Amino acid sequence: MAEALKYGDRIHLQNAYGNWGGGYLDTNGQSSATGALYGVSTADSPARGTGTGTWEIASAAGKATGTPVASGDLITLRNCYSAGSYLDTNGPAAAAQKKAGGKYDVSAAKNADRGTGTAEWRIFAQTSAPQDAVVHVGDTVHLWNTYGGNGGFLETNGVGPAGGKYDVCTNAYYNRTGNVADWRISAA
Repeated sequence: MAEALKYGDRIHLQNAYGNWGGGYLDTNGQSSATGALYGVSTADSPARGTGTGTWEIASAAGKATGTPVASGDLITLRNCYSAGSYLDTNGPAAAAQKKAGGKYDVSAAKNADRGTGTAEWRIFAQTSAPQDAVVHVGDTVHLWNTYGGNGGFLETNGVGPAGGKYDVCTNAYYNRTGNVADWRISAA
């Protein structure tokens, strides 16, 4: 039986694109977006830099640290690089991403409350063993942003920055093509 994911856990998120070759969610380089600290892309390794591919899960609805994460919960993801930053939608997706349903660019903000809902995500497990409505380490999940009531699904889309693999944005479609919005959880 897989271990239940709990608030306060540190995780890696691996993208399923290209038979799980989409890379690990990662902060990479400075961001020029207002209120953002770092760009977000994927990298070949969850440890490209110290803490860049490690994310701490917290409840955006006030659930206590140590409580199991349920499928459908509202969460924030704090990156563990340097002083920490939060996975955040910030500004429009790139023009090429918009042509394929892209909604918002994704970066890392200093605070979890940069904008209403920009750093809040609903986590949905595809399935789990056991099927107890709890998210487990090893599960494949979708992350849906709540900005504006519908910020879109976190996905890989396009070429990433130097040292990165793929760019990351949100999309109107839960899986536009090739499992780009599927993320597998592993313990950090």
